[in-house]
Amino acid sequence: MPIVRVEMYEGRSMDQKRELARDLTAVVARVTGNPADAVHVIIEEIKRENWAIGGVLQPDRQAQKR
Repeated sequence: MPIVRVEMYEGRSMDQKRELARDLTAVVARVTGNPADAVHVIIEEIKRENWAIGGVLQPDRQAQKR
């Protein structure tokens, strides 16, 4: 049972998440030889304020770019 975990910023629409889950499932099933119904996709949405790159929170990184 392959499990695909996607962590991304919150804010995508349900349609975008449906498409992502559908397409990831198709690729993983094809590559691994598992049936699509055995592929699990977990989407975890994270607030930008809880994501840091290089020790700098995303809102602060965005402010630095201005």
